Amino acid sequence: MNVIKAIYNFLVGDIIILIGIILTLLILVLLNTVSGLASLRGASGIIMIIGTLVVLTLTLTREVRGHRSKLS
Repeated sequence: MNVIKAIYNFLVGDIIILIGIILTLLILVLLNTVSGLASLRGASGIIMIIGTLVVLTLTLTREVRGHRSKLS
């Protein structure tokens, strides 16, 4: 169990990052498979970048709030 946790912490480090990136990838898969969303396929790169930035910003904000509450 410790090996699995060590690998998880090395690759992901945070469950918010893991879930956020998976959700972003699922949205991109939907864009590429659903024919009604074909007009948005050209924006898939921008959607991936924005989704990743949002996830990382949420994680960073949570970390900063955690450190501030420990200092107070």
